[in-house]
Amino acid sequence: MKKVLILAGGYSKEREISLQTANSVYKELNKIRKYKIKIIEPDGNLLKNLRNFKPNTVLNLLHGRYGEDGYIQTILEAEKIKYTHSGVLSSSLAMDKEVSKKIYKKNKINTPKHLKFTFKKKINNRSFISNIQKKLKFPVVIKPISEGSSVNVYICTKKNFLINLYKLKSYGEVLIEKYITGREIQVAVLNNKVLGAIELKPRRKFYDYKAKYNRSAKTEHIIPVDLNKKDLRILYSMALKAHKILHCRGVTRSDFRYDNKNFYLLETNTQPGMTSLSLVPEIARYYGTSFRDLLEVILKDASINK
Repeated sequence: MKKVLILAGGYSKEREISLQTANSVYKELNKIRKYKIKIIEPDGNLLKNLRNFKPNTVLNLLHGRYGEDGYIQTILEAEKIKYTHSGVLSSSLAMDKEVSKKIYKKNKINTPKHLKFTFKKKINNRSFISNIQKKLKFPVVIKPISEGSSVNVYICTKKNFLINLYKLKSYGEVLIEKYITGREIQVAVLNNKVLGAIELKPRRKFYDYKAKYNRSAKTEHIIPVDLNKKDLRILYSMALKAHKILHCRGVTRSDFRYDNKNFYLLETNTQPGMTSLSLVPEIARYYGTSFRDLLEVILKDASINK
């Protein structure tokens, strides 16, 4: 019987979603009866728990900081324990929205224009806003550079820009990005093959934290996505290219905006959610891969030295 240790919870603002993911996965894997499964949170006893349980595989279901940014992956590499999803470097690259955007641009993947803002700088409010209007044009999106699940993301006009910007002061630096109107489409890639895509029609202003995880938000999920073959091919090739140039492993989900002329890659998630409302299991299910089979493929890909 293989021992699988699920890492979930953690210290990020996505802790609750990570725990929901872990519970969904635990219930499904428990049905197979070939795994001995344990869920733990990474705390001060992490190394002790790892060494006591001696897992064959760590199923990393952490989201956000310390779980998705290369931190926990470094510990698992040092302990020589096989783990799922992407490795140290690819996790840190994908989690840093500014670095990943530079990589997209270098590799000719279309992504919205952006600026990085550091709160240490003293600014003249009027000239700063004028500069943003000149370089990006309002509306813009402001977001933390290393955060997930649309936590603390704001769509801003000139009028509310500064108010929203200073809500994020605790992060030290943020990304200011041109807001792209249009359709929200997300693509799942598994082991260097495209699983499929899904379109989201949130009733809220955009696919924010509540739209993602709260059923009452009633976000509409559309699958298959209504695109012609040429556009679908372009979309899939962009998602697959992003997965590969970031050197990702296992499963990723890339988030796009489509304005009926161009696709814009917003970000690539190296550890997408696996809750009952999550998109990757829904895409996989539609295209013939059950939740159980999806998890088995992810576990089979577990390794070190990625």
